[in-house]
Amino acid sequence: MSESGLDDSAEKYIQTAELTWDAQGQPNSRQFEDVYFSRADGLAETRHVFLHHNQLAERFAALSALPPDARHFVIGETGFGSGLNVLAAWHLWRQTAPSDATLHVISVDKYPLSREDLIRALSLWPELDDLTRQLIQQYPPVAGPGFHRLNLDGGRVKVTLIFDEACTGLTKARTSLHPAFRHQGWRVDAWFLDGFAPAKNADMWTEALFDTLAALSGSHTTLATFTAAGLVRRGLQAAGFQVNKVAGFGRKREMIVAQFAPAANAPTTPHRLPRRPPLPWAIPSTKSRHPAAAPRTAMVIGAGLAGCHSARSLAHRGWRVTVLERNPAPATEASGNPQGLLYAKLSAQDSPLSRWNLVSLCYAQRHYTDFWQQTPASGEHFGAACGLLQVPSNDREQRQQAAIAQRFAAAPDLLIPMTAEEASAQADVPLASGGLFFPDAGWLNPPAICRALLNHPNIQVITGVDVHALTHEHNQWQARDSQGHRLADATVAVLANAYAASRFVEALPLKAIRGQISQVPSTAVTRTLATALCSEGYIAPAHEERHCVGATFDLHETHTDVTAEGHRANLKQLSVFGEVLGSSWINPDIGTIDIETIDIETWKGRVGFRCATADYLPLIGPVPDREVMREDYADLRRDARLNIPLPGQYQPGLYLNVGYGSRGLCYTPLGAELLASHIDGEPPPVDRELLEALHPARFLIRALMRNQC
Repeated sequence: MSESGLDDSAEKYIQTAELTWDAQGQPNSRQFEDVYFSRADGLAETRHVFLHHNQLAERFAALSALPPDARHFVIGETGFGSGLNVLAAWHLWRQTAPSDATLHVISVDKYPLSREDLIRALSLWPELDDLTRQLIQQYPPVAGPGFHRLNLDGGRVKVTLIFDEACTGLTKARTSLHPAFRHQGWRVDAWFLDGFAPAKNADMWTEALFDTLAALSGSHTTLATFTAAGLVRRGLQAAGFQVNKVAGFGRKREMIVAQFAPAANAPTTPHRLPRRPPLPWAIPSTKSRHPAAAPRTAMVIGAGLAGCHSARSLAHRGWRVTVLERNPAPATEASGNPQGLLYAKLSAQDSPLSRWNLVSLCYAQRHYTDFWQQTPASGEHFGAACGLLQVPSNDREQRQQAAIAQRFAAAPDLLIPMTAEEASAQADVPLASGGLFFPDAGWLNPPAICRALLNHPNIQVITGVDVHALTHEHNQWQARDSQGHRLADATVAVLANAYAASRFVEALPLKAIRGQISQVPSTAVTRTLATALCSEGYIAPAHEERHCVGATFDLHETHTDVTAEGHRANLKQLSVFGEVLGSSWINPDIGTIDIETIDIETWKGRVGFRCATADYLPLIGPVPDREVMREDYADLRRDARLNIPLPGQYQPGLYLNVGYGSRGLCYTPLGAELLASHIDGEPPPVDRELLEALHPARFLIRALMRNQC
């Protein structure tokens, strides 16, 4: 670690591609001294090599004969490049696939194009303009290695864009590296083996890459590539693909097509594997444990941000969802604040928590764009994309911000370091110091967001019902009230009710943390505030003549009363932003906030209880069968490094989506996408390490490794 706090391995962070442009306006790579696509006709080349030779038109159309839960197709790609292959496949998907089917594309790139270069490259294909606009709007900042889920065509096309080296990125996409589960989970249906020519980019075309392609393939997986190089042909054959040469595009005489033959590459797995750190267990298949023929029905308990996002993600995938809420309306508890900030705490180091913060923020900013751009028919507001300024509260945080700014220097669309003068101009109020400005963030109205998410024909909402018991009978979950009356039943049940999930799942590592916000009247000075400000506390720009200021962090308090002491604590936190904001509500005669002058009726507020875990990461995924897993992994008590090749046992069709702390607005959109991938057996929107770090079984496994249960 350097003195600045920046990880010494910062050079591994992804950099954008360095391009030159020829006379026809086509891009060429400086890194590899090669073209991105055929100079003759790049789109025709893509259609010939990748679409035609993977038989995609016929395979897309054939999905209409499958049951609704099987109408999905997965394309894997090495080399996103200009995105032309994705756009061409998406264009064909629109023409040939059934309207209720979903296309997943998993694409990796070590040197992604900047947004400006992507726009310039794709301008060559005006017939794809509609698709290009959507891709550009969803394109994430190039902010280091990571997974970014893009929802296109209203979610009909989902692209998981991986910024990383090809083999490394695709290896991270595997749900398990355990040999016993090599071909478990989701599979790629067709590979676009793209990338610069083997002679120019030999580091990509390796035995490890071909083995990774095989690990993500099934018996019907096809592959096409523009090259006919011998090392590619031999590498694919050694990995278990049946390879043929066919006519190439244009002047290129030959290219390769292949189909995976898993029987020729089936690994032998011993009952016990050698020791290896650090994880002794395998993430189970992401395929839901409900029977294949069961109805696609789900119940979601809890109608806060986690529950509403969960319901919407499942409803979009064709599930019939019943949402059960104990309060008279959705978003009544912790998700009920009138203003919340879209915020995540980034880091200069790479860890599961810092990566989760980054990818969640990027995803949430794209997710909420549609909300910010509309006003619901009721006239209420979803919020404002006003940007957010994160201000350091002490010297240590100032050093950390400097390291963060250095790490993300190539991603000004994510964050911009600002001086005090620049920050004051951006906020339109005088500020004492600068900070990190997030231009695509802002504030949101959580109750309005929740109501909009629940407005879907596949979602039924039942309020004012408290689920007292949850039982599983005949492949159905049944929710009952305290009198034993059935409230709902469904194949899948999702616990999204924060700390109350502990009622149904033993030993959940959750804690409730009280927080009070203050809704203070705006003043002549504060009503000009143009951006959200965040430090130890926060303040949102005025809405309807009030600012939302918060929030207290009361670990041991359990009462729900709004107090003057809470208001005072919230206002004191504003002093970090400078004298103007810090003194706007202070009695000038005594120089401090005078509790006696605070009118609780005028200074409104509310109390909620954040639901947090010990490692600050949420619990997203299947609920473990605690007793069975304690027996299966019992040997970890004597040797924490044992590698036990067991998949784990889980409650059939029961899932958790809780533990978001104070980051519900930021975390729950991507969390719901991950939850749906667990249930539907889709490619997950996060890398394997994050999948494990968010998994509900992680605390049980850690307790066994420490001989604590």
